[in-house]
Amino acid sequence: MTDQNIIQRLNASATGTQWKKIGIRDHHGINVPLFSLHSQHSCGIGEYPDLIPLIDWCHAIGFDVIQLLPLNDTGPETSPYCALSAYALNPIHLGLSHLDHASENSSLNKQISELQQLTTRTQRVDYKSVQTRKDHFLREYYRLYGSTITAQNEYKTFKERQSFWLNDYALFKALKVQQGWHPWEEWPPFLRDPDPSFFSSPPANIKEEADYHIFLQYLCFMQFTNVKAHAEEKNVFIKGDIPILINRESADVWRHRNFFFLDIVAGAPPDMYSQEGQKWGFPLYNWDAIASQQYRWWIERLAVATNFYHIYRIDHIVGFFRIWGIPLQHTARDGRFIPEDTNTWIPHGETIMKVMLANSSMLPIGEDLGTIPPEVRVCLKTLGICGTKVMRWERRWNEDRGYINPKDYPKESMTTVSTHDSETLEIWWKKQTEEAKLYATTRGWTYDPTLTQQQRFAILQASHHSGSLFHINLLNEYLALFPNLVWPNPEDERINFPGTISDRNWSYRTLPFLEEITANAALKQNMTELLNK
Repeated sequence: MTDQNIIQRLNASATGTQWKKIGIRDHHGINVPLFSLHSQHSCGIGEYPDLIPLIDWCHAIGFDVIQLLPLNDTGPETSPYCALSAYALNPIHLGLSHLDHASENSSLNKQISELQQLTTRTQRVDYKSVQTRKDHFLREYYRLYGSTITAQNEYKTFKERQSFWLNDYALFKALKVQQGWHPWEEWPPFLRDPDPSFFSSPPANIKEEADYHIFLQYLCFMQFTNVKAHAEEKNVFIKGDIPILINRESADVWRHRNFFFLDIVAGAPPDMYSQEGQKWGFPLYNWDAIASQQYRWWIERLAVATNFYHIYRIDHIVGFFRIWGIPLQHTARDGRFIPEDTNTWIPHGETIMKVMLANSSMLPIGEDLGTIPPEVRVCLKTLGICGTKVMRWERRWNEDRGYINPKDYPKESMTTVSTHDSETLEIWWKKQTEEAKLYATTRGWTYDPTLTQQQRFAILQASHHSGSLFHINLLNEYLALFPNLVWPNPEDERINFPGTISDRNWSYRTLPFLEEITANAALKQNMTELLNK
């Protein structure tokens, strides 16, 4: 099919409006967890304002997409996929040195300096320390300047526009703090199932705490919307990540229990990668209840995300068609696909997709990895929704198991060499020997466990010249072009080890400061050359 035919088909698809805004052309970008960045100004973890120099850098290189992991408030949890709210942003990423009035107070300045000392070359984010010290700072900042900021018309407008979720979230978080972060199902009955009057007139101490969390959300929204505005000035698109599921310990489940099945949780069936299957623990949606309210909850969720993103990753997109449901007290092996009737999978998912497309200006890209019914991919293609192509997994599985030429990937896709859940390219090359040998043969190379820099460059270059319209790789895959820009042990460059609970998950930090990355002329030259054929 010619490019003109593809353009016509995408323009006429359900995503046609979104495609016209993004542009039906090749897009190149980086994928970076915000927590992994650290600048001279950030305090212990990557902060929203750190994205601004990153945007400038991408623009200078010729890249036009920055992909992020979810940035919702997770409370004390470290996984970005385990949020307290489908809407609220994580205040741990607030740029303290960028807050109004912060420089006017010597005590605040001292705290910022101390927090910036946490932004050293340590390999891991110390979440507990950062959360505790940032919260101490922000409470003092609120005490000093909260009344001034909350009196502004901009603050009042924010509260009004976000009222459909903001008050519930703030009350839930206030109660979480008061109840020592115990599960809401263990709270006293009058808090677990409050009367309607509680939400309109909460006790004074709860309201005071809730007001603080509303204030933090305002600061987060202001900083992140500034990031999006700067990206638009530089013609760079911000790609967010919308997890399909929501934490049982969230304001959404606490407040809208009728939208969820609490006696059955999501997971994955046994397969070649996991003999026992997976049990994620997140409740399943009661889609009939959500549909009875015209899918308002999902529409509002996307509406809030539109404040920050131009594109969004739909996590586990096949789950909107059918998802593995497991009875609460059972193992993953005891699960079943829901809906159970296979004939309903496509109309069920297609209906939800069309609602999402019709009610958001953001362009979706589906995470369709793993075992996906062929009919689902046909449906996504018809709708104009891109899938994801991880080069090491794109093979002719039903034929000779050889690698598919990236140039043959469909236009409606995003090419990448790795994901936040997978091994990095270097680890895969060294450990998955048979796969790497086959790939080397495909390229006409002699396999050696040590991936050369020339081979790494060639693989990245192939990812940027695939048939896909989107070409996005993890930032650390580009940094690895230069050994001095990554940790000596390649295992320390991995972001997450699925199925494990460890401090190593979600705590990866880049070795260089952001300023060192953006000032590195050789890295910039190499990344620019990747776009050349």
